[in-house]
Amino acid sequence: MDIVGSAGILLLSSPIIATTAVLVRKNLGSPVLFTQDRPGRHGEVFKLYKFRSMKDIDFELGLISDEDRLTNFGRLLRSTSLDELPSLMNVLKGDMSFVGPRPLLVSYLERYSSEQARRHEVRPGITGLAQVNGRNLVAWEERFEMDVKYIDSMSIRSDLQIILKTFFAVFVRSGISAEGHATMAEFRGTSRPVTPSEVITVRDGATA
Repeated sequence: MDIVGSAGILLLSSPIIATTAVLVRKNLGSPVLFTQDRPGRHGEVFKLYKFRSMKDIDFELGLISDEDRLTNFGRLLRSTSLDELPSLMNVLKGDMSFVGPRPLLVSYLERYSSEQARRHEVRPGITGLAQVNGRNLVAWEERFEMDVKYIDSMSIRSDLQIILKTFFAVFVRSGISAEGHATMAEFRGTSRPVTPSEVITVRDGATA
């Protein structure tokens, strides 16, 4: 379903993707795509694709933080989720699914508790339970609790419900960023971070 769905949407949305790429090139320059390593299922790292929404770091101009580098055009891309369209390629490749815990930074792997690390038992998603329940306004711990809750109760029905709620969330443009941040504050870990052996276990494919 992921493969067929992503292929179909990529084909149907190709005019929108092409137009967005031209606008990104005009407003932000090259490269048009933002790519970054992210951990997927079992912690296996893949290359995430998104449309670029920030300017390059420029110390002379004071463009250092994400908030400084995010332009009005970039905010528009994020609020409409147009920046996510290239991620359909990740779904087509099998790196991601339409629904699942959002792929976060590789550096977070060593900061999860053993329970939080369960979010890597499934493929990450373009949208997920946390994204339709507050998005970036939800605290990290609550967000990870929802990720695990999704895994424990996942079904085609719940996925369809999350997808429908995602369309509504995009329409009302809710929870795009936490106060004072382009998205949300960095996750710095819990009171008991996951041990190196647990990180290895997750990456090897077993439940931590």
